[in-house]
Amino acid sequence: MSSPSSSSGSSQQKIVKPSWDELKAESADQAVGAALNNEVEKRKEGKGSAHVQSRLRLFSSDEKAPKITLYRDHAGWCPYCQKTMLLIEEKEVPINIELVPMRSYGDKPAEFMRMVPGGLLPALTIEMENGRKQTITESQVIMELLDKWHPVSDGYKPMLPEENDSAGWSKYDFLARLERELFSWWCTLIFRPEGPSGGSLMGLLDRKKAGLSGAMQGFLDCLSKVEKELASTDGPWFYEYDYPTMIDFVYISHVERMLASSAYWKGLNLRSPEMRSKYPALNLWLDSFDKRECFLAFKSDYYTHVKDIPPQYGPGYNGGFSAEQEEYSKIITGKNKSWSLPLPHDDPLQPLYRGPPLPLCVLESVGISAGSDGTYENADPNLMAKTCRQMAAWKLSDNGVNVSRFASRGGNLGANNPRKPFGAELADPYANPDENALPHVDAALRVVCKALLGTDTSEEEHQAYITDLEASLKAVVPPGSKTDVIDSLAYVRDRVGVPRDLPLASARQLRAHLNW
Repeated sequence: MSSPSSSSGSSQQKIVKPSWDELKAESADQAVGAALNNEVEKRKEGKGSAHVQSRLRLFSSDEKAPKITLYRDHAGWCPYCQKTMLLIEEKEVPINIELVPMRSYGDKPAEFMRMVPGGLLPALTIEMENGRKQTITESQVIMELLDKWHPVSDGYKPMLPEENDSAGWSKYDFLARLERELFSWWCTLIFRPEGPSGGSLMGLLDRKKAGLSGAMQGFLDCLSKVEKELASTDGPWFYEYDYPTMIDFVYISHVERMLASSAYWKGLNLRSPEMRSKYPALNLWLDSFDKRECFLAFKSDYYTHVKDIPPQYGPGYNGGFSAEQEEYSKIITGKNKSWSLPLPHDDPLQPLYRGPPLPLCVLESVGISAGSDGTYENADPNLMAKTCRQMAAWKLSDNGVNVSRFASRGGNLGANNPRKPFGAELADPYANPDENALPHVDAALRVVCKALLGTDTSEEEHQAYITDLEASLKAVVPPGSKTDVIDSLAYVRDRVGVPRDLPLASARQLRAHLNW
């Protein structure tokens, strides 16, 4: 099959109809695909970098069959599973992992429900000496036990103060209460009508002129308390360690959701230059998390969060800074062409390059390395964009047939399928595809994948390349099926999850190419 391999805009467009096997082979021949395939093999052995779909983590341990199994959510939505996984990764605890749906987007297996009748996640089982298994729930208890069972004397990092460190435990108790206070103010701000507010972002820096609602003022005041605690240590963390500990994980899983919800429902961007000056220690803490590859594996994006928060916490209410709220909500959901090509190098709300935007194995495979400050903000934008696209192509080509069937649910006949309702707005686990649209959706997705695989060296070349491929799209989609194909590509675009499917830097490329 003859096909263009780069974006040299040709005068005579060629029709390409690659198979999924050909696309998968092309991806495997690229440095990005080869690195990711190698990482998949490592994961099977419990090695390699952190990944949201890992089923076994052994790290450097010689243990082949851990007696501990963690049950966590499949999509990476659960904040309590996230904080538990971050502790496991940072402490390098050998463990088995089983993935279970949250009830907001799927049915839990009967076997799990027999073991945990309430269906709570996360859950932990430990194999006892008599062969029986003990089940433990509640993330706080699980994290404490994992730290206790893997002590410093065995070479593991401590995640909690030493038993006789009364000052350390006093600080931990204070910080834990403060986290609950922050959580309470967040719930008040986001999940209740906010009440009168005449505030503006410009006035926020001048407390006398801010005119904020009581809920917004309480939330920001509580953030200032957190800022003070973070600023009290020499490093970026709550304790004087050179790595995050359990209390950092307790905070970050909900602070991550606060960032997304505050921007979307309230127009408050806590990572803006203005907020960086107001909360420098908080932003240093966030940047420091971003620099850790294991955090990338479990970090979601704002779009995924504004879809996964309501079924877990209730609906959010618009308010806050109205002009910014309208703008940010459109950016987050792709309604102002933020999911359209060509994409800007960085995201306007979610900094992509304060740490590794992709797994280190991918970045290293193409020669992208961090600067002296640990960020990737000075990396070549064209090389970064190509690498992000090719990771998306690898993901798509690896499961293309199933993705096509999934996407085809968005066709006209698929939309008529009977649905079992779930709490999550976009959850649709039992829908059937539109069989009439399926072959055309499959063909279109293969052209999209071909576009993502392009070896273009600049954004201009890539735009020329996909322009050449437009003839292929038109050739594989009959006029009568055009609407079904467009609706099907939009269906899967809106369900690209971070981190379940891809990290944000790569997911945004996939979403934009599905909009092409």
